Amino acid sequence: MFYISTRGQTRPHTFTEAVEAGLAPDGGLFLPEKLPSIKDKLTGWGTLSYAELAAEFLSIFGPEIPVEEWRTMTTEAYSRFDSPDVAPLKKITDKTYVLELWHGPTLAFKDFALQLLGLLYKRQVKLSGKKLAVLGATSGDTGSAAIHGCMGQDGIQIFILYPNGRVAPLQERQMACTGAENVFAIPVPGTFDDAQRVVKDCFGDQEFVRSVNLSAVNSINIARVLAQCVYYIWAWLRLPAEARATVEFVVPTGNFGNVLAGWLCQQMGMPCGSFRVATNQNDILHRFFSSGDYKQGEVHPSHAPSMDIQAASNFERYLYFMLNKDQGRVRDVMQRMKAGERVTFPKMTSSIRSSRMDNETIPKAIAQMWQDWQYVMDPHTACAFTDMAKDRVSVVLSTASPAKFPEVVQEATGSEPVHPTLEALKSKPLQTHPLPATEAAVKEFVRAHV
Repeated sequence: MFYISTRGQTRPHTFTEAVEAGLAPDGGLFLPEKLPSIKDKLTGWGTLSYAELAAEFLSIFGPEIPVEEWRTMTTEAYSRFDSPDVAPLKKITDKTYVLELWHGPTLAFKDFALQLLGLLYKRQVKLSGKKLAVLGATSGDTGSAAIHGCMGQDGIQIFILYPNGRVAPLQERQMACTGAENVFAIPVPGTFDDAQRVVKDCFGDQEFVRSVNLSAVNSINIARVLAQCVYYIWAWLRLPAEARATVEFVVPTGNFGNVLAGWLCQQMGMPCGSFRVATNQNDILHRFFSSGDYKQGEVHPSHAPSMDIQAASNFERYLYFMLNKDQGRVRDVMQRMKAGERVTFPKMTSSIRSSRMDNETIPKAIAQMWQDWQYVMDPHTACAFTDMAKDRVSVVLSTASPAKFPEVVQEATGSEPVHPTLEALKSKPLQTHPLPATEAAVKEFVRAHV
Protein backbone atom coordinates (compact mmCIF):
# COMPACT_ATOMS: atom_id res chain seq x y z
CA MET A 1 0.00 0.00 0.00
CA PHE A 2 1.24 3.48 -0.90
CA TYR A 3 0.37 6.92 0.46
CA ILE A 4 -0.18 10.00 -1.67
CA SER A 5 -0.41 13.69 -0.83
CA THR A 6 -3.74 15.50 -0.88
CA ARG A 7 -1.97 18.12 -3.03
CA GLY A 8 -0.58 15.69 -5.62
CA GLN A 9 2.96 17.01 -5.95
CA THR A 10 4.80 14.34 -3.96
CA ARG A 11 5.86 10.82 -4.98
CA PRO A 12 3.96 7.92 -3.38
CA HIS A 13 5.38 6.94 0.04
CA THR A 14 5.31 3.66 1.93
CA PHE A 15 3.61 3.62 5.32
CA THR A 16 6.95 3.86 7.12
CA GLU A 17 8.07 6.77 4.94
CA ALA A 18 4.76 8.61 5.43
CA VAL A 19 4.95 8.18 9.20
CA GLU A 20 8.53 9.45 9.31
CA ALA A 21 7.75 12.47 7.09
CA GLY A 22 4.50 13.38 8.87
CA LEU A 23 3.65 16.26 6.54
CA ALA A 24 4.02 15.61 2.80
CA PRO A 25 6.89 17.54 1.17
CA ASP A 26 4.41 19.55 -0.95
CA GLY A 27 2.62 20.75 2.21
CA GLY A 28 -0.27 18.32 1.80
CA LEU A 29 -1.38 15.45 4.02
CA PHE A 30 -0.83 11.76 3.34
CA LEU A 31 -3.74 9.41 2.58
CA PRO A 32 -3.83 5.81 1.33
CA GLU A 33 -3.75 5.70 -2.46
CA LYS A 34 -6.92 3.60 -2.24
CA LEU A 35 -9.07 2.88 0.80
CA PRO A 36 -9.34 -0.88 1.40
CA SER A 37 -12.61 -2.61 2.29
CA ILE A 38 -12.93 -3.98 5.83
CA LYS A 39 -16.57 -5.04 5.48
CA ASP A 40 -15.87 -8.78 5.25
CA LYS A 41 -13.45 -8.69 8.19
CA LEU A 42 -15.75 -7.14 10.80
CA THR A 43 -17.47 -10.35 11.94
CA GLY A 44 -14.16 -12.12 12.49
CA TRP A 45 -12.80 -9.17 14.44
CA GLY A 46 -15.60 -9.34 17.02
CA THR A 47 -13.77 -11.76 19.34
CA LEU A 48 -10.40 -9.97 19.35
CA SER A 49 -8.93 -8.01 22.24
CA TYR A 50 -8.29 -4.31 21.64
CA ALA A 51 -4.58 -4.87 20.99
CA GLU A 52 -5.31 -7.76 18.62
CA LEU A 53 -7.87 -5.71 16.71
CA ALA A 54 -5.42 -2.82 16.38
CA ALA A 55 -2.73 -5.14 15.02
CA GLU A 56 -5.06 -6.71 12.45
CA PHE A 57 -6.35 -3.33 11.26
CA LEU A 58 -2.99 -1.55 11.13
CA SER A 59 -1.25 -4.42 9.33
CA ILE A 60 -3.50 -3.66 6.35
CA PHE A 61 -2.08 -0.14 6.17
CA GLY A 62 1.54 -0.90 7.08
CA PRO A 63 2.11 -4.23 5.29
CA GLU A 64 5.90 -3.79 5.24
CA ILE A 65 5.79 -4.33 9.03
CA PRO A 66 5.22 -8.05 9.79
CA VAL A 67 1.91 -8.70 11.55
CA GLU A 68 3.74 -10.32 14.48
CA GLU A 69 5.66 -7.09 14.96
CA TRP A 70 2.41 -5.13 14.87
CA ARG A 71 1.03 -7.43 17.59
CA THR A 72 4.09 -6.84 19.75
CA MET A 73 3.77 -3.06 19.39
CA THR A 74 0.00 -2.88 20.00
CA THR A 75 0.27 -5.20 23.00
CA GLU A 76 2.93 -2.94 24.52
CA ALA A 77 1.08 0.29 23.68
CA TYR A 78 -2.28 -0.75 25.12
CA SER A 79 -0.91 -2.55 28.18
CA ARG A 80 -0.29 0.96 29.54
CA PHE A 81 -4.03 1.68 29.85
CA ASP A 82 -5.79 1.35 33.21
CA SER A 83 -8.92 -0.41 31.87
CA PRO A 84 -8.92 -4.05 30.73
CA ASP A 85 -11.21 -2.99 27.87
CA VAL A 86 -8.76 -0.19 26.91
CA ALA A 87 -11.72 1.76 25.48
CA PRO A 88 -14.74 0.87 27.67
CA LEU A 89 -18.18 1.50 26.18
CA LYS A 90 -20.47 2.69 28.99
CA LYS A 91 -24.25 2.52 28.61
CA ILE A 92 -26.01 5.61 29.97
CA THR A 93 -29.50 4.93 28.55
CA ASP A 94 -30.92 2.65 25.86
CA LYS A 95 -30.20 5.41 23.34
CA THR A 96 -26.93 6.82 24.71
CA TYR A 97 -23.51 5.25 25.19
CA VAL A 98 -20.22 6.88 26.14
CA LEU A 99 -16.97 5.55 24.70
CA GLU A 100 -14.34 6.39 27.32
CA LEU A 101 -11.08 7.17 25.56
CA TRP A 102 -9.14 8.52 28.53
CA HIS A 103 -7.74 5.44 30.26
CA GLY A 104 -4.22 5.86 28.85
CA PRO A 105 -1.12 7.34 30.52
CA THR A 106 -2.10 11.00 29.95
CA LEU A 107 -5.86 10.53 30.44
CA ALA A 108 -6.88 11.66 26.94
CA PHE A 109 -7.86 10.03 23.63
CA LYS A 110 -4.57 11.07 22.03
CA ASP A 111 -2.87 8.21 23.92
CA PHE A 112 -4.42 5.69 21.53
CA ALA A 113 -2.35 6.97 18.64
CA LEU A 114 0.65 8.44 20.39
CA GLN A 115 1.61 5.48 22.56
CA LEU A 116 1.77 3.53 19.31
CA LEU A 117 3.48 6.29 17.32
CA GLY A 118 6.25 6.47 19.92
CA LEU A 119 6.91 2.75 19.35
CA LEU A 120 6.91 3.23 15.57
CA TYR A 121 9.51 5.98 15.99
CA LYS A 122 11.56 3.71 18.25
CA ARG A 123 11.45 0.98 15.58
CA GLN A 124 12.44 3.48 12.91
CA VAL A 125 15.47 4.74 14.85
CA LYS A 126 16.60 1.17 15.52
CA LEU A 127 16.31 0.12 11.85
CA SER A 128 17.78 3.26 10.27
CA GLY A 129 20.36 4.21 12.87
CA LYS A 130 19.25 7.85 12.38
CA LYS A 131 18.12 10.07 15.24
CA LEU A 132 14.71 11.74 14.99
CA ALA A 133 13.63 15.26 15.91
CA VAL A 134 9.89 15.12 16.59
CA LEU A 135 8.07 18.45 16.32
CA GLY A 136 4.44 19.19 17.11
CA ALA A 137 1.97 21.82 18.27
CA THR A 138 -0.80 21.24 20.76
CA SER A 139 -3.93 22.87 22.10
CA GLY A 140 -3.66 20.64 25.16
CA ASP A 141 -3.80 16.85 25.00
CA THR A 142 -1.69 16.02 21.92
CA GLY A 143 1.45 17.47 23.46
CA SER A 144 1.36 15.48 26.69
CA ALA A 145 0.39 12.26 24.90
CA ALA A 146 3.18 12.70 22.34
CA ILE A 147 5.71 13.44 25.05
CA HIS A 148 4.70 10.38 27.07
CA GLY A 149 4.98 8.24 23.94
CA CYS A 150 8.54 9.45 23.22
CA MET A 151 10.15 10.47 26.50
CA GLY A 152 13.25 8.62 27.55
CA GLN A 153 13.65 6.91 24.16
CA ASP A 154 17.18 6.86 22.75
CA GLY A 155 17.61 8.67 19.47
CA ILE A 156 14.45 10.79 19.77
CA GLN A 157 14.22 14.45 20.76
CA ILE A 158 10.68 15.84 21.04
CA PHE A 159 9.72 19.53 20.79
CA ILE A 160 6.13 20.57 21.55
CA LEU A 161 4.82 24.11 20.99
CA TYR A 162 1.69 25.26 22.83
CA PRO A 163 -0.09 28.60 23.32
CA ASN A 164 1.18 30.18 26.53
CA GLY A 165 -1.63 30.51 29.09
CA ARG A 166 -4.19 28.85 26.85
CA VAL A 167 -3.91 25.22 27.92
CA ALA A 168 -5.27 23.86 31.19
CA PRO A 169 -2.70 24.02 34.03
CA LEU A 170 -2.63 20.25 34.44
CA GLN A 171 -2.21 19.79 30.69
CA GLU A 172 0.86 22.03 30.85
CA ARG A 173 2.23 20.11 33.82
CA GLN A 174 1.92 16.83 31.92
CA MET A 175 4.22 18.32 29.26
CA ALA A 176 6.62 20.32 31.40
CA CYS A 177 7.14 18.21 34.52
CA THR A 178 8.43 14.93 33.05
CA GLY A 179 12.09 15.49 33.94
CA ALA A 180 13.07 13.69 30.71
CA GLU A 181 16.16 15.09 28.99
CA ASN A 182 14.78 14.51 25.47
CA VAL A 183 11.60 16.54 26.08
CA PHE A 184 11.23 20.26 25.29
CA ALA A 185 7.94 21.96 26.24
CA ILE A 186 7.83 25.29 24.38
CA PRO A 187 5.19 27.91 25.27
CA VAL A 188 4.70 30.52 22.53
CA PRO A 189 2.56 33.68 22.49
CA GLY A 190 -0.79 33.62 20.69
CA THR A 191 -3.20 30.78 19.97
CA PHE A 192 -2.88 27.14 18.99
CA ASP A 193 -3.28 28.18 15.37
CA ASP A 194 -0.15 30.35 15.70
CA ALA A 195 1.82 27.39 17.10
CA GLN A 196 0.51 25.08 14.38
CA ARG A 197 1.40 27.59 11.66
CA VAL A 198 5.01 27.72 12.87
CA VAL A 199 5.21 23.92 12.86
CA LYS A 200 3.85 23.71 9.31
CA ASP A 201 6.26 26.43 8.15
CA CYS A 202 9.18 24.45 9.59
CA PHE A 203 8.08 21.37 7.69
CA GLY A 204 7.81 23.46 4.55
CA ASP A 205 11.60 23.94 4.56
CA GLN A 206 12.81 20.63 3.15
CA GLU A 207 16.47 21.45 3.74
CA PHE A 208 15.75 21.98 7.45
CA VAL A 209 13.63 18.79 7.59
CA ARG A 210 16.50 16.73 6.16
CA SER A 211 19.19 18.41 8.27
CA VAL A 212 17.58 17.47 11.60
CA ASN A 213 15.58 14.41 10.41
CA LEU A 214 12.31 16.09 11.38
CA SER A 215 9.09 14.13 11.95
CA ALA A 216 5.58 15.39 12.72
CA VAL A 217 3.69 14.15 15.74
CA ASN A 218 0.52 16.23 15.24
CA SER A 219 -2.77 14.85 13.98
CA ILE A 220 -1.40 15.55 10.50
CA ASN A 221 0.56 12.26 10.84
CA ILE A 222 -1.37 9.52 9.03
CA ALA A 223 -0.49 6.99 11.76
CA ARG A 224 -2.49 9.13 14.20
CA VAL A 225 -5.66 8.91 12.13
CA LEU A 226 -5.33 5.18 11.40
CA ALA A 227 -4.74 4.29 15.06
CA GLN A 228 -7.88 6.23 15.98
CA CYS A 229 -9.97 4.26 13.46
CA VAL A 230 -9.60 1.20 15.69
CA TYR A 231 -11.73 2.43 18.59
CA TYR A 232 -14.68 3.15 16.28
CA ILE A 233 -14.61 -0.45 15.07
CA TRP A 234 -14.17 -1.64 18.67
CA ALA A 235 -17.22 0.32 19.84
CA TRP A 236 -19.33 -0.64 16.81
CA LEU A 237 -18.67 -4.34 17.47
CA ARG A 238 -19.87 -3.93 21.09
CA LEU A 239 -23.18 -2.27 20.28
CA PRO A 240 -26.41 -4.26 20.11
CA ALA A 241 -26.60 -5.70 16.58
CA GLU A 242 -29.83 -3.83 15.84
CA ALA A 243 -28.20 -0.46 16.62
CA ARG A 244 -25.10 -0.77 14.45
CA ALA A 245 -26.46 0.22 11.05
CA THR A 246 -27.94 3.51 12.23
CA VAL A 247 -25.71 4.52 15.16
CA GLU A 248 -24.53 8.13 15.30
CA PHE A 249 -21.04 8.74 16.63
CA VAL A 250 -20.85 12.13 18.37
CA VAL A 251 -17.33 13.54 18.40
CA PRO A 252 -16.07 16.62 20.33
CA THR A 253 -13.89 18.15 17.64
CA GLY A 254 -11.19 20.76 17.15
CA ASN A 255 -8.66 19.56 14.58
CA PHE A 256 -11.11 17.18 12.80
CA GLY A 257 -8.75 14.16 13.02
CA ASN A 258 -10.88 12.24 15.51
CA VAL A 259 -14.13 12.38 13.54
CA LEU A 260 -12.25 11.84 10.26
CA ALA A 261 -11.03 8.48 11.59
CA GLY A 262 -14.60 7.31 12.16
CA TRP A 263 -15.77 8.63 8.78
CA LEU A 264 -12.94 6.73 7.06
CA CYS A 265 -14.13 3.51 8.77
CA GLN A 266 -17.55 4.12 7.22
CA GLN A 267 -15.97 4.68 3.80
CA MET A 268 -14.10 1.38 4.21
CA GLY A 269 -17.30 -0.56 4.80
CA MET A 270 -18.22 -0.31 8.49
CA PRO A 271 -22.01 0.11 8.20
CA CYS A 272 -23.02 2.89 10.57
CA GLY A 273 -25.46 5.76 10.33
CA SER A 274 -23.85 9.14 10.81
CA PHE A 275 -21.38 11.36 12.65
CA ARG A 276 -21.92 14.60 14.52
CA VAL A 277 -19.09 17.10 14.88
CA ALA A 278 -19.61 18.68 18.31
CA THR A 279 -17.88 22.06 18.59
CA ASN A 280 -17.56 24.65 21.33
CA GLN A 281 -17.86 28.40 20.73
CA ASN A 282 -14.90 28.19 18.31
CA ASP A 283 -17.27 26.75 15.78
CA ILE A 284 -15.59 26.95 12.37
CA LEU A 285 -16.52 23.33 11.61
CA HIS A 286 -20.13 23.79 12.72
CA ARG A 287 -20.38 26.80 10.42
CA PHE A 288 -18.98 24.75 7.55
CA PHE A 289 -21.29 21.78 7.98
CA SER A 290 -24.38 23.93 8.52
CA SER A 291 -23.77 26.57 5.83
CA GLY A 292 -20.92 25.47 3.56
CA ASP A 293 -18.79 28.47 4.63
CA TYR A 294 -15.22 27.97 5.85
CA LYS A 295 -13.80 31.19 7.26
CA GLN A 296 -11.29 31.46 10.06
CA GLY A 297 -12.25 33.79 12.87
CA GLU A 298 -10.82 34.86 16.19
CA VAL A 299 -10.11 32.14 18.76
CA HIS A 300 -11.98 32.66 22.04
CA PRO A 301 -10.63 30.82 25.13
CA SER A 302 -13.13 28.37 26.58
CA HIS A 303 -13.72 25.70 29.23
CA ALA A 304 -12.76 23.15 26.52
CA PRO A 305 -9.31 24.43 25.50
CA SER A 306 -8.34 21.52 23.24
CA MET A 307 -11.10 22.68 20.89
CA ASP A 308 -10.04 26.34 20.83
CA ILE A 309 -9.03 26.16 17.17
CA GLN A 310 -9.94 28.05 13.98
CA ALA A 311 -7.77 26.13 11.49
CA ALA A 312 -8.69 22.43 11.58
CA SER A 313 -5.57 20.60 10.39
CA ASN A 314 -7.24 17.38 9.24
CA PHE A 315 -9.99 19.12 7.31
CA GLU A 316 -7.78 18.95 4.20
CA ARG A 317 -8.08 15.16 4.13
CA TYR A 318 -11.88 15.35 4.18
CA LEU A 319 -11.77 18.08 1.54
CA TYR A 320 -9.77 15.75 -0.73
CA PHE A 321 -12.68 13.30 -0.78
CA MET A 322 -15.36 15.99 -1.01
CA LEU A 323 -13.61 17.49 -4.07
CA ASN A 324 -13.60 14.08 -5.77
CA LYS A 325 -9.85 13.60 -5.14
CA ASP A 326 -9.02 16.58 -7.38
CA GLN A 327 -5.61 17.49 -5.95
CA GLY A 328 -5.35 20.70 -7.98
CA ARG A 329 -8.59 21.98 -6.46
CA VAL A 330 -7.37 20.98 -2.99
CA ARG A 331 -4.18 23.01 -3.52
CA ASP A 332 -6.18 26.02 -4.64
CA VAL A 333 -8.65 25.88 -1.77
CA MET A 334 -5.93 25.40 0.84
CA GLN A 335 -4.00 28.40 -0.48
CA ARG A 336 -7.12 30.52 -0.23
CA MET A 337 -7.83 29.30 3.28
CA LYS A 338 -4.26 30.02 4.38
CA ALA A 339 -4.67 33.56 3.05
CA GLY A 340 -7.69 33.96 5.34
CA GLU A 341 -10.30 34.02 2.59
CA ARG A 342 -13.84 32.84 3.12
CA VAL A 343 -14.32 29.71 1.02
CA THR A 344 -17.89 28.65 0.24
CA PHE A 345 -18.67 25.12 -0.85
CA PRO A 346 -21.80 23.86 -2.60
CA LYS A 347 -24.12 21.69 -0.52
CA MET A 348 -22.34 18.36 -0.07
CA THR A 349 -24.01 15.02 0.56
CA SER A 350 -22.37 13.71 3.69
CA SER A 351 -23.02 11.51 6.70
CA ILE A 352 -21.60 14.27 8.92
CA ARG A 353 -23.69 16.89 10.71
CA SER A 354 -22.65 19.32 13.42
CA SER A 355 -23.61 21.12 16.61
CA ARG A 356 -22.31 23.95 18.77
CA MET A 357 -22.28 24.57 22.53
CA ASP A 358 -21.52 27.99 23.97
CA ASN A 359 -19.17 28.36 26.91
CA GLU A 360 -21.88 29.18 29.46
CA THR A 361 -23.71 25.92 28.68
CA ILE A 362 -20.74 23.59 29.23
CA PRO A 363 -20.91 23.59 33.08
CA LYS A 364 -24.70 23.23 32.88
CA ALA A 365 -24.35 20.15 30.68
CA ILE A 366 -21.83 18.62 33.11
CA ALA A 367 -24.17 19.35 36.03
CA GLN A 368 -27.20 17.89 34.22
CA MET A 369 -25.38 14.66 33.39
CA TRP A 370 -24.27 14.32 37.02
CA GLN A 371 -27.75 15.08 38.33
CA ASP A 372 -29.56 12.71 35.95
CA TRP A 373 -27.14 9.79 35.67
CA GLN A 374 -24.38 10.33 38.29
CA TYR A 375 -21.88 10.35 35.45
CA VAL A 376 -18.99 12.83 35.52
CA MET A 377 -17.66 14.12 32.21
CA ASP A 378 -15.06 16.65 31.16
CA PRO A 379 -15.86 19.95 29.35
CA HIS A 380 -14.98 18.61 25.88
CA THR A 381 -17.29 15.61 26.24
CA ALA A 382 -19.98 17.95 27.55
CA CYS A 383 -20.07 19.72 24.17
CA ALA A 384 -21.54 16.56 22.66
CA PHE A 385 -24.67 16.62 24.82
CA THR A 386 -26.85 18.87 22.71
CA ASP A 387 -29.04 18.16 19.68
CA MET A 388 -29.02 14.44 20.47
CA ALA A 389 -30.58 12.22 17.78
CA LYS A 390 -34.01 10.98 18.83
CA ASP A 391 -34.37 8.17 16.29
CA ARG A 392 -31.16 6.21 16.81
CA VAL A 393 -28.50 5.18 19.30
CA SER A 394 -25.75 7.73 19.93
CA VAL A 395 -22.18 6.87 20.94
CA VAL A 396 -20.48 9.93 22.47
CA LEU A 397 -16.69 9.86 22.35
CA SER A 398 -15.42 10.99 25.75
CA THR A 399 -12.05 12.49 24.94
CA ALA A 400 -10.48 13.35 28.32
CA SER A 401 -10.71 12.54 32.00
CA PRO A 402 -12.69 15.06 34.06
CA ALA A 403 -9.72 15.13 36.47
CA LYS A 404 -7.77 17.19 33.90
CA PHE A 405 -10.25 20.06 34.31
CA PRO A 406 -10.99 20.12 38.06
CA GLU A 407 -12.20 23.73 38.36
CA VAL A 408 -15.08 23.61 35.90
CA VAL A 409 -16.11 20.09 36.92
CA GLN A 410 -16.11 21.00 40.61
CA GLU A 411 -18.20 24.09 39.84
CA ALA A 412 -20.73 21.91 38.02
CA THR A 413 -20.90 18.86 40.31
CA GLY A 414 -19.83 20.14 43.72
CA SER A 415 -16.83 17.82 44.04
CA GLU A 416 -13.32 17.96 42.61
CA PRO A 417 -12.33 15.08 40.34
CA VAL A 418 -8.81 13.82 41.04
CA HIS A 419 -6.40 11.28 39.58
CA PRO A 420 -3.19 10.13 41.29
CA THR A 421 -0.94 10.76 38.27
CA LEU A 422 -2.16 14.35 38.09
CA GLU A 423 -1.90 14.91 41.83
CA ALA A 424 1.75 13.86 41.68
CA LEU A 425 2.47 16.61 39.14
CA LYS A 426 1.27 19.48 41.32
CA SER A 427 4.45 19.63 43.41
CA LYS A 428 6.91 19.31 40.51
CA PRO A 429 8.66 22.32 38.95
CA LEU A 430 7.79 23.40 35.42
CA GLN A 431 10.59 23.00 32.87
CA THR A 432 9.67 25.13 29.86
CA HIS A 433 11.55 26.80 27.00
CA PRO A 434 9.57 29.92 25.98
CA LEU A 435 10.10 31.09 22.40
CA PRO A 436 8.55 33.66 20.07
CA ALA A 437 6.03 32.19 17.61
CA THR A 438 8.36 32.40 14.64
CA GLU A 439 9.76 29.81 12.28
CA ALA A 440 13.30 31.19 12.68
CA ALA A 441 13.28 30.94 16.49
CA VAL A 442 11.95 27.38 16.52
CA LYS A 443 14.42 26.20 13.86
CA GLU A 444 17.33 27.71 15.77
CA PHE A 445 16.19 26.04 18.99
CA VAL A 446 15.72 22.62 17.37
CA ARG A 447 19.13 22.78 15.67
CA ALA A 448 20.76 23.65 19.00
CA HIS A 449 19.22 20.62 20.76
CA VAL A 450 19.52 17.76 18.28
